[in-house]
Amino acid sequence: MARFVRLPGRTPYRVAHDLQQRLVAARIAGEIGDTVLLLEHEPVITVGRKREALANVLRPEGVEVVTVERGGDVTWHGPGQLVAYPIVKLEGPRQDVHKHLRALEDAVMGVLTGLGLDPRRDERNSGVWLPGPFGNQKVCSVGVALRDWVTWHGLALNVDADLGGFARINPCGFDAGVMTRLADHLDPCPALDALVAPLAAHLARTLEIGGAPLQVVDPFALV
Repeated sequence: MARFVRLPGRTPYRVAHDLQQRLVAARIAGEIGDTVLLLEHEPVITVGRKREALANVLRPEGVEVVTVERGGDVTWHGPGQLVAYPIVKLEGPRQDVHKHLRALEDAVMGVLTGLGLDPRRDERNSGVWLPGPFGNQKVCSVGVALRDWVTWHGLALNVDADLGGFARINPCGFDAGVMTRLADHLDPCPALDALVAPLAAHLARTLEIGGAPLQVVDPFALV
């Protein structure tokens, strides 16, 4: 049964990245089971493996830029954004990266549907989208890496984040205006902490990994 772990406070990106690497190594070695981290980051720009991704960093202006292993383009993380990093071994019928990506999207869509929203997919672009006044807008970004069929990285759901952070980049190659947040669609908007348990429950279902009770753990106590 998978562990679902809430890291308290705001976790610096490099701390979470190092933790993911250690958890991936432990999962590959069979020392731990599936583990899902749920957290909030300090502001950071991450650059994925897509060839032109770095060119989409426009004005970092003091925000750290980190090149990472996940697929996709450039994105921004920061306060008010709920991030989930599933460290999950894909086995049997689950050994399909595209199916895993869809499962991450399905989990977020389940949460948003429960809030009375109308989440959607975009056939050409990953993530979860919500209808806006000028077309669909992206509320959740998705991108993963894979090592020996163990996944890491994951998803980032904009709850009440300052969307000005995305103006520093072309998020996923788009103009920053494509991004949205739950606070622009819900009044009142639920607190980020109130969405942790529902997201964990939906991830347990869509990833087919079960789930132990949600823990709140210092990141340095995990491995």
